[in-house]
Amino acid sequence: MTTVRSRLHLKLPGIVAVLLMVVTYIVVRPATPSNAQTDERASAFAFTPKTIAMPAGYDQQEIRKVNKSYRHIEAWISSVGAGIAMNDVDGDGFSNDLCVTDPRIDEVVVTPAPDERGDRYAPFVLDPAPLPMDDVMAPMGCAAGDFNEDGNSDLLVYYWGRTPIIFQARSGGDGMTADAFEPVELVADVGRARYTGPRWHSNAVTIADFDGDGHEDVFIGNYFPDSPVLDPSVRGGVVMNDSLSNALNGGEDHILRWTEDGFVQAEDVMPRDMRVGWTLGAAATDLDGDHLPELYVAHDFGTSRLLHNRSEPGSIKFGEVKGAHHPMVPKSKRIGASSFKGMGIDFGDLNQDGLHDMFVSNITTSFGLQESNFAFMSTADGTDDVRARMSRGEAPYVDRSGGLNLAWSGWGWDVKMGDFDNDSQLEITQATGFVKGRNNRWAQLQELATANDGLVAHPGWWPHVRKGDDLAGSQTMRFFARTPDGDYANLSDRLGLAVPVPTRGMAVGDSNGDGRLDLAVARQWGEPGFYLNESPAAGDFLGLKLTHPTGSPVVDAQVSVTLPDGTRRVSRVDGGGGHSGKRSHDVHIGLGEQGDAPLRVRLKWRDRSGAVHEKDLRLAPGWHDLQLASDVKEK
Repeated sequence: MTTVRSRLHLKLPGIVAVLLMVVTYIVVRPATPSNAQTDERASAFAFTPKTIAMPAGYDQQEIRKVNKSYRHIEAWISSVGAGIAMNDVDGDGFSNDLCVTDPRIDEVVVTPAPDERGDRYAPFVLDPAPLPMDDVMAPMGCAAGDFNEDGNSDLLVYYWGRTPIIFQARSGGDGMTADAFEPVELVADVGRARYTGPRWHSNAVTIADFDGDGHEDVFIGNYFPDSPVLDPSVRGGVVMNDSLSNALNGGEDHILRWTEDGFVQAEDVMPRDMRVGWTLGAAATDLDGDHLPELYVAHDFGTSRLLHNRSEPGSIKFGEVKGAHHPMVPKSKRIGASSFKGMGIDFGDLNQDGLHDMFVSNITTSFGLQESNFAFMSTADGTDDVRARMSRGEAPYVDRSGGLNLAWSGWGWDVKMGDFDNDSQLEITQATGFVKGRNNRWAQLQELATANDGLVAHPGWWPHVRKGDDLAGSQTMRFFARTPDGDYANLSDRLGLAVPVPTRGMAVGDSNGDGRLDLAVARQWGEPGFYLNESPAAGDFLGLKLTHPTGSPVVDAQVSVTLPDGTRRVSRVDGGGGHSGKRSHDVHIGLGEQGDAPLRVRLKWRDRSGAVHEKDLRLAPGWHDLQLASDVKEK
């Protein structure tokens, strides 16, 4: 008996540990919707896959040429660059033009959305000549906007290896061809015959009027510090992140402020430790009702930031806000203290309280790197309360991803919210997956994940991830929809969206004007995809095209719709944000079954002088084309 007791005593710590693991798993395990619930929810949606036309004749690649110090992680370095934007570029009144950055050819392609009018023009490549280019540059993403305010849509392309280029629409251009766009430098004095500017490595752009002067500014988020990342002729001069959870040696972020003489860099916008994380995502919108957009910057390897806008015209200033300390909230899941891998961000009202929430995409691979996405839900009583708390440095948001079944998905990237069946509840689309290959490298990555931070900044300490290696290469995009129980279910496999190729950028917009949001997807190791929304029983919707008198989109305009039951739905004109996908400038709000009765709609916007206006309207469901100046005029 003594021997048995002794053995039990020796094994007791192990038994207790196993019991604790089992109990913890039961407690934290998210509830999984039943198959019947998931099938019923999936029946509300239908997407038809379409092939995006791309130009022929370009040599294709899987892996980029990189600095010799990065050769053993060449696939890791080559894991970004697939981007897609969905906007009305040709001015035909529909968000049916796609701007695709394709890492297989390292070119930027403009092509029509493959809907019923997909043959309107032939796809073409944007030509940066005569601006200086070289072999150590690669495009990472594209964003549409009217940067010279002439009423025509321009395209901003951001790169690894140089500063961004604006492809400016030529006035009176004849048709959609490469000749219809003139390349113009976003940053001045970067050389003419030869590029002599900074070697930015940009992976995030968001466009918003940060200083409230009535003109859009441009946030550029950089990943690697200025260095010869894509130069295969040299060895060294490059680094990796100096921490896996609090890295502060990345590329510096910049805000380019609009002026009549061109864009200029805003100085001292935020402290240095906030602007040198490894930025992969950014998004902006007005959270506190003062019509100055707040900015969320998603940093890989931790330290993501939510910045409260305290600017004045001509002077951009932000103050960081952080989630409140709470004994039941881990530091890693608090805004301003998180240690996860911020990869993408989008705003939307998930809990339907009339305030914007946030979904932040992280790395969440089971038996790989099991962190958590964030569904930061508002806890404030209204915009006045948000403003008061942010003024004190507090971020009034709490992560609810676990209870909503949104915490775990895969190696996350871009994310976009939208109401795809017009039932007045937002769905969430998320890109996932990392490196596509044959040789599983998870064991080696897990060794790195437990390494000392003193080693990881040196590329030589990183495990091999080369051509043919695989890390989450078969993960599929996610399509989360709300279930009757109030949580979310991933429907991508049931909807034909679960293609086992890593995805990067997500873009949403109504390409054919039928009131149903379509979806465009950029893939890193494959061709981009387009999914035409043909949901059979979509509800009613309100669609708004909000423009200045020149025809430019009124970026940052806020929209609130009051439904007959007294609840509100909110949205805004998104200037472009996320990781490498950019949604349409149109406002789309699902209404459920409302009929033809006009609804109360409140608009809030800035005109070109910087003055803020508010207007209450009665608008019937459907599309409305509104011109905003000091008042509202329906076109």
